[in-house]
Amino acid sequence: MPLWGTASGPPPPLAEGGGAEGSGGSSGAAAIRSLLPTRRRLRLDPPSKLYFPYEPGKQVRSAVRIKNVSKSHVAFKFQTTAPKSCFMRPPGGILAPGETIIATVFKFVEHPENNEKPLDQKCKVKFKIVSLKVKGPVEYVPELVCPFAP
Repeated sequence: MPLWGTASGPPPPLAEGGGAEGSGGSSGAAAIRSLLPTRRRLRLDPPSKLYFPYEPGKQVRSAVRIKNVSKSHVAFKFQTTAPKSCFMRPPGGILAPGETIIATVFKFVEHPENNEKPLDQKCKVKFKIVSLKVKGPVEYVPELVCPFAP
């Protein structure tokens, strides 16, 4: 089954100015802050798995509700390991604080292999929704979320 989550980026640096030099009190607080789990920007419903009907040779779909639970605008983008057989509409966008959308994930269900039973099949397609905090309402472009992706 597909798994998802939101990407939250790297943890904050341990101390300003780089490295463990200095004995200021702020480096201890920064170290503790870096160990805490990062806050989620988006809430997904369902939160971890999507279920698709089993209809071999057909394109099936499932819906997911995406809500911005942060206090700032958030850009999001859908990513998958199988872009030719799995996609989402809308594929990305910008959500205002508290805004919710319902996105549809489409997937092409392949026919089972010769000796495989339909119940034995496991979905090998993985996907996720990555997010990025943005300043104010800006126009969405895919490069906004993943500027280094091809």
